[in-house]
Amino acid sequence: MVVTGVPQDLKAQPRSVASSTLSVLRNHPIFCDLDAGALDQLCRYAKHSTLKRGAAIFSKGDPGNSLFAVLSGTVKISISSAEGRSAILNLISAGEIFGEVAVLDGRARTADATANTNCEIFIIDRREFIPFVRSQPELAMKFIELLCTRLRWTSDQVEEVILQNLPGRLASALIRLTDKHKPAPGGRTIAVTQQEISEMVGMTRESINKQLRIWAARNWVRLEHGAIVVLNTEALRALVEAGGNEGE
Repeated sequence: MVVTGVPQDLKAQPRSVASSTLSVLRNHPIFCDLDAGALDQLCRYAKHSTLKRGAAIFSKGDPGNSLFAVLSGTVKISISSAEGRSAILNLISAGEIFGEVAVLDGRARTADATANTNCEIFIIDRREFIPFVRSQPELAMKFIELLCTRLRWTSDQVEEVILQNLPGRLASALIRLTDKHKPAPGGRTIAVTQQEISEMVGMTRESINKQLRIWAARNWVRLEHGAIVVLNTEALRALVEAGGNEGE
């Protein structure tokens, strides 16, 4: 299900929204090398939308008719079974784009996208975006690189589920999420719940909570409401390299 709100053209939006959109594009590794005229053109195509937490952006099987980027908040990419089981494939943060696979190949969406928090996004219609990419040939290589990054991410997740035990899976997931953020004094805060982490690594919330409390006692992490603060990334990396086997 595509977002049902009525996004408005960015030219009609407050200057701050247009400025935020331009900032996202200018700082994104795919679009940062575009000249000023091309960036302005892309901004004119973008539609702005504000979403409440839990709002559906699109569902698996929907037509891939739009590219999305996050201005603020977080978007969850997930899949679910007929029995109600869910798995989180990725969490898309401010400054990142999503929905590019179906936009590029013109086929159906491969997963669900949901507003994981209150968030702002912008939307570019495929009918405008594909001709734009064709007019900017250097973008093709940028998107190949992005798709390769997504594939490596997915391969890592599959490897973890098949080969690693719970501590290894959890440590790998926390490292991937912290690598998205710049280091900050006192640790790296990940705005993710234990339920969401459990859906990322394929284990129960109870098992996740037990393991996190063990690490909290070692001062590797600190647990906060709706967030996990990673205090010792090096210890988690060493655990992954040891195959998830924890020493005494």
